[in-house]
Amino acid sequence: QVQLVESGGGLVQAGGSLRLSCAASARTSSTYVVGWFRQAPGKEREFVAAITWSGVSTDYADSVKGRFTISRDNAKNTVYLQMNNLKPDDTAVYYCARKMGRRLASSPHDFGSWGQGTQVTVSS
Repeated sequence: QVQLVESGGGLVQAGGSLRLSCAASARTSSTYVVGWFRQAPGKEREFVAAITWSGVSTDYADSVKGRFTISRDNAKNTVYLQMNNLKPDDTAVYYCARKMGRRLASSPHDFGSWGQGTQVTVSS
């Protein structure tokens, strides 16, 4: 089974930037969508962004539109989340997840494979 590993989290001041990476442990011939989710303490896991296999179609939560950009490099089996103008409310553990197929989705229940998460902390 393909495993996902997130990296790139850390501590940053408000207004700063981070780039998260989600690397798959192996290549697959199947098409799949990758999503980023986040979960803050005491809150439910929420959708952040998703990208189709081709990279042509993307979706973002309203709270991150214009600040975050999702992209993928299939040759490297890696999906990125560029986060700019970070705010304290962005503080959370960020997870990447994978769902088979071509259709974008935003519910965690649609995604079957998850990484272990990476902590992002934004100080004010």
